[in-house]
Amino acid sequence: MAPFATKVIRLSLKAVSAVSAEAAGRAAFWIFCRTPSRKPRNGKEAALLKAAAPVMERSQRVTLSFAGGWVVARHFERRPGGSGPRVLLAHGWGSRSDYLATMIEGLLSSGAEVIALDWPGHGASPGRSLTMPQAVRAIDAAWRHFDGFDVGIGHSFGGASLACAAGAVLCDVPARVPEKLVLIGAPSEMTWSFKGFGKVLNLAPKAQAAFEGTVERLSGRRVDGFDATRILAALRKPVLVIHAEDDKEVPAEHARRYGTVGPNVELHWANGFGHRRIVSAAPVIDKISAFLAQERRESRLRRIA
Repeated sequence: MAPFATKVIRLSLKAVSAVSAEAAGRAAFWIFCRTPSRKPRNGKEAALLKAAAPVMERSQRVTLSFAGGWVVARHFERRPGGSGPRVLLAHGWGSRSDYLATMIEGLLSSGAEVIALDWPGHGASPGRSLTMPQAVRAIDAAWRHFDGFDVGIGHSFGGASLACAAGAVLCDVPARVPEKLVLIGAPSEMTWSFKGFGKVLNLAPKAQAAFEGTVERLSGRRVDGFDATRILAALRKPVLVIHAEDDKEVPAEHARRYGTVGPNVELHWANGFGHRRIVSAAPVIDKISAFLAQERRESRLRRIA
């Protein structure tokens, strides 16, 4: 948010909180979930969208419905001769599947089938807000439509969402667990985000509690229950975590938390690529392709055995 807008919101919430901390918390949650404009923020983003267009045009647009809404996914069939895994690809907050075009190309070149989601309030999907429960339901909708995925790859919010979907954080949505997960620049838990946002808005303690309490009313789970490290530790599925120590949006400490989960998690540092360039970096895409190829080799060995 712009400094002036932040100042106005702080003063407004302070006034509301003086009357009702609960109302202030609900208002803070609404602001927290509000998604940014889909329009490119600068010339660089406009150029990226233009460059992505030929790639995206080769996909089939699929509409996926879930309780409370619907989203758009892009389905990229395997190229002739391709025998790679079926991959669910999820972008980060304020992004869209188009910005993952370079990664999509890399995955297709490795033989994969790719389904790229646009979250609610992003890309071609409708709305102006996004919550983690919505994201989990969107993943569930994709899972049902495509009859499951071999691999889930998510950047930032997308990575955290895939982990939460695998952990069945919503009581009415079954666990959606791919054979492998790749988390790129992803937060390891949601409490960090809520505490940080509350500090930005200078929320009083009671308003902060109401802000975080909205999550439980929506999902039936406290905000500290959205902890991807606990989920991955319980799943014991192979996970590749890719992060840059120079990431200014999601601190590297989140990657280090993932690294403590256990031997099923491989931590790979992609320093120098920050938070956004990391998804298009050739070394990162090569690393992911090798991770997927390893799965195929292991499967063949298991069949032979």
